[in-house]
Amino acid sequence: MDKQRQLIVDQFTRQAAPFSEMHARDDAGVHRLLIETAMIGPEDEVLDVACGPGLVACEVAKVARHVTGVDLTQAMIEQAEARQQSLGLANLTWAVGDAQPLDFPGSTFSRVITRYTFHHFTDPAGVFAEMVRVCRPGGRVAVCDVFTTSPEQGEAYDRLERLRDPSHTRALQRAELEALFSGLRDVRRAFYKYPVEVDDLLSRAFPEPGGAEAFRRTIAADVGVNRLGIDASHEGGLRFSFPVVILSGMKG
Repeated sequence: MDKQRQLIVDQFTRQAAPFSEMHARDDAGVHRLLIETAMIGPEDEVLDVACGPGLVACEVAKVARHVTGVDLTQAMIEQAEARQQSLGLANLTWAVGDAQPLDFPGSTFSRVITRYTFHHFTDPAGVFAEMVRVCRPGGRVAVCDVFTTSPEQGEAYDRLERLRDPSHTRALQRAELEALFSGLRDVRRAFYKYPVEVDDLLSRAFPEPGGAEAFRRTIAADVGVNRLGIDASHEGGLRFSFPVVILSGMKG
């Protein structure tokens, strides 16, 4: 396992339970938007890549025929299995595995999705190619992730995020995400902002020593400036919003 994959496993083994709790309470509307943008329906067999604690996969399973969730971190899969059991869902399968390569034959799934993951990958284009490979012709691939709008903003944003999460690599610019979908048809888009309170976010993070304090200072300095593109404010505590895009395209 390379250094980045080990960082991901280390971080998300510790984050598994708090990550699940944080997003479970906030994500109902986001799940609906992803399902709609990916055009997931009752006949679909879906793969959720880097599925984490199964929040998306379990919601998708309520509308799809079957969902397979794969994640590199065993602790995340254990959270996903517990969530499935608590919801009484029978149409899910889980596997510990890598996103690159995906351990599935080509053209296996009618929908291949991932959420909040590409900023952890060292080779997002390679992961995307794998997602397309395992998608059936006529099926759809969907990516939901944070994005930036310029190289300068991206560099500043990435420095910020690494203070909180050492497994963060790079948030792709919107143009880079769009370029990944250039070989697919009928590309659909949706945007939203995911608001967070800084202290709440940091209570579920495992930064390096000094990282939490530097994270707070950097966000506070961006209030009224928005160099980071996160709309930082002091309304109700120190807060900001992750800018997120969902892209969905059809494989020819």
